[in-house]
Amino acid sequence: MRTREVCLLIGRDGDVLWSDESDNPFLLPDSRERWEAIWQLRAELAEVAHSHPEGPLGFSAEDESTMSALTSALGRPLRFSVVAPEGMVARVDGRDVLLSEEPWWAEPLRRVSGMRREPIALA
Repeated sequence: MRTREVCLLIGRDGDVLWSDESDNPFLLPDSRERWEAIWQLRAELAEVAHSHPEGPLGFSAEDESTMSALTSALGRPLRFSVVAPEGMVARVDGRDVLLSEEPWWAEPLRRVSGMRREPIALA
């Protein structure tokens, strides 16, 4: 299975409200559908999560600009998170936190993204 970035919109109760995916493991292009879903779900939206199936375990420069735009557009902070093969990081109160306990949707997000939990070792 090829790897690809996948985005999830998560509600206040932890349910997945909406999702989309790219065909690229390093890029999730902006989409009008995603922005419209964010706007329609804004009252219930608590978190925007996405995968980095090839890493890194952290936010990219593009992620940073998207998070800033969303916070500005909604007028309130959201939780943002990245799920990678080696773990999950979330932006909590302006700090990046490595999560020791992941939400229920983290492993399904890895599977849909085509990522392995552990990197493949070369012999």
